[in-house]
Amino acid sequence: MAKISINLATGSLQQEELIVGIDLGTTNSLVAFINPEKQPQAINDTGKGLLVPSVVHFNEHGDAVVGNEAKEYLTTDPANTIFSVKRLLGRSYQDVAGHQDLFSYKIIDDNTDALVKIRAANRFYTPIELSAEILKELKHRAEHALKTPVNRAVITVPAYFNDSQRQATRDAGKLAGLDVLRIVNEPTAASLAYGIGLDPQEQKTIAVYDLGGGTFDVSILSIQNGIFEVLSTNGDTFLGGDDFDRAIVDYWIEKNQIDRASLQANQMLTQSLRLQAETAKKALSRQNLYNEKLGDIWCTLDKQTFEELIAPKVERTLDSCRKALVDAGLSPDQINDVILVGGSTRTPYVKNKVAELFGKTPQDHINPDEVVALGAAIQADVLAGNRSDILLLDVTPLSLGIETMGGLMDVIISRNSKIPTRAGRQYTTSVDGQVNMKISVYQGERDLVKENRKLAEFELKGIPAMPAGLPKVDVNFILNADGILTVQAIELRSGTKQEIEVKPSYGLTDDAVEQMLIDSVTHAKQDVEQRMVIEARGEGEQLAYTAERFLEKNGLYLQPEEIAQTQSLIAKLRESLQSADKDVILKDTDALNEYTRPFAERIMDIAISSAMKGKKIDE
Repeated sequence: MAKISINLATGSLQQEELIVGIDLGTTNSLVAFINPEKQPQAINDTGKGLLVPSVVHFNEHGDAVVGNEAKEYLTTDPANTIFSVKRLLGRSYQDVAGHQDLFSYKIIDDNTDALVKIRAANRFYTPIELSAEILKELKHRAEHALKTPVNRAVITVPAYFNDSQRQATRDAGKLAGLDVLRIVNEPTAASLAYGIGLDPQEQKTIAVYDLGGGTFDVSILSIQNGIFEVLSTNGDTFLGGDDFDRAIVDYWIEKNQIDRASLQANQMLTQSLRLQAETAKKALSRQNLYNEKLGDIWCTLDKQTFEELIAPKVERTLDSCRKALVDAGLSPDQINDVILVGGSTRTPYVKNKVAELFGKTPQDHINPDEVVALGAAIQADVLAGNRSDILLLDVTPLSLGIETMGGLMDVIISRNSKIPTRAGRQYTTSVDGQVNMKISVYQGERDLVKENRKLAEFELKGIPAMPAGLPKVDVNFILNADGILTVQAIELRSGTKQEIEVKPSYGLTDDAVEQMLIDSVTHAKQDVEQRMVIEARGEGEQLAYTAERFLEKNGLYLQPEEIAQTQSLIAKLRESLQSADKDVILKDTDALNEYTRPFAERIMDIAISSAMKGKKIDE
């Protein structure tokens, strides 16, 4: 694909071609660009501050406010104020089931592998939609501050983010009206901000310790000839500054002898305590005692106690560092530089422990809140064609994927992925006894396959006849250095295998590729809305089908009124499946799921009890 140059050195930004760098964070997000002095700079729009709190509030009409204004509703309207959405990106209900108490808003849990949804203001939102609201705010602030349209961006993600989480981030960008040119690993961006890797002659091995609000990760990188290679990564997606706050809140609850059950029912007080704990944590980075009162609750904490409270959590981060070193086959003294990223690294105790482990003073002279966004801006400058001192490896110009239920495009290799590369996903059957599976391969950026280019199609035959959902089919895409794609499908239980070779770039000119990218942004909102309706229908149809089979098999164990109510809810769901309103479909799906859940648990208890009857347990 042809690169388009942008001359920022003169200070004249060509209107539609500015590329910004975005750090989409758990607690705060921000946007940066390369200024006329060729330096990365975070954008502060009309004095609102560099950081945009990653908080979204919905009023009763479903209108969203983002950032500082939304943060004010955390205590006054917690059920409709969403925070830490990054922890939910690309995750299923089951992934977050054990962490529901971290959130004051309603996460819909139907005990399946479907992606999580959040209920607010009588609507159902995906983390993609919520992240898009934050990205829209960043886009708006950048456009207002720079007085130029912003349509292209580089967005950063943690190095450990999987394909689903990366694709969710890309989709959020599209929904916000951004052409996401590259998803960049946060540690790579942080390295660029420190100038590491800008000199092609430089060879270094570095560790990036990134402790944010909701997540922790450590990455060991080898940097040589301008090429960044992640040697190892480790971390915890549910460990961060939020957990420091939580430890403080727990301490105050114990000291003030607050009843936890009553606190659970009072989300406003819970949020107020959480925000007070955040203030205390920041204060104890520069003073030895924090002493404030929240109503009748004394919020007192000294520095030593604070450090004792967070010590086990910091130790968990150090364990991750040790594991990452082992995986990279390195000892701490082989690390040339340690870089601190994330607001939580401002805590002196954290800095000291990291220094002890690696035997060197970590680098933190760049604001740890800004460092990732600044690095993303440098990467954006490279993509704009303004720098030739960093080597960009060859990449695939458009996303590659397969058609799934409802004519959706499921991306397996995202565009701008380095090649050669290999990626895969696991699929299953949707109909009982299905013995063949058609694999249709597409290239493009639209959510519906009919808008993308079909590259190939083949059929995986000989799948053993099993109930829907039991077969496991691995679909692997192998893209070599010449851009030749091999698609391979294997049914794991039987070993049935089929593969085909395609040339994904054949017949596509640079102009055609550019047009497909423009179309993906132009139609982003419409595409995502269609995708969500299709996914909601698929989820609803599956539940209705399962509920009907459940009644057939287990009707003897149910009361007549339970059967009647279940049938009524199934009928209502089937009626709503005909509509194009995802919220109506999801509401009826959720109602049927909530009503039938106790029945499933009851039947399970009966089955266990029958299995145990007459059996003596050995003493």
